[in-house]
Amino acid sequence: MEQQRTRLAHSTNTSNLADILERVLDKGIVIAGDIKVKLVDIELLTIQIRLMIASVDKAKEMGMDWWIRNPDFSSKAMTDQTKEILELRERIARLEHAPVPAASASAFLAAPAGRRDP
Repeated sequence: MEQQRTRLAHSTNTSNLADILERVLDKGIVIAGDIKVKLVDIELLTIQIRLMIASVDKAKEMGMDWWIRNPDFSSKAMTDQTKEILELRERIARLEHAPVPAASASAFLAAPAGRRDP
């Protein structure tokens, strides 16, 4: 009989812990702290600690999705970054090979050397 009570109490504690964990992940929790080291009123070191615990869905809802864009955490991020680099290189190539309008080229060449505005 004594073992049954112990098992029952343990089962109840587990469900309470699960409920608490579910609430924390659903709502999120923020823990913040500052550590300052001073010597004769001169601040030598300051460490600011910010810790947020939440579910992925809650974090996305709050606008936090750094793990999607960071190439250290996502292979898709590297693809997006590579795509952006290629687009920028193509744009630079187009700009370098674009013809200069005749009016602006002649005005640039006619201006004195110290007063040329590109």
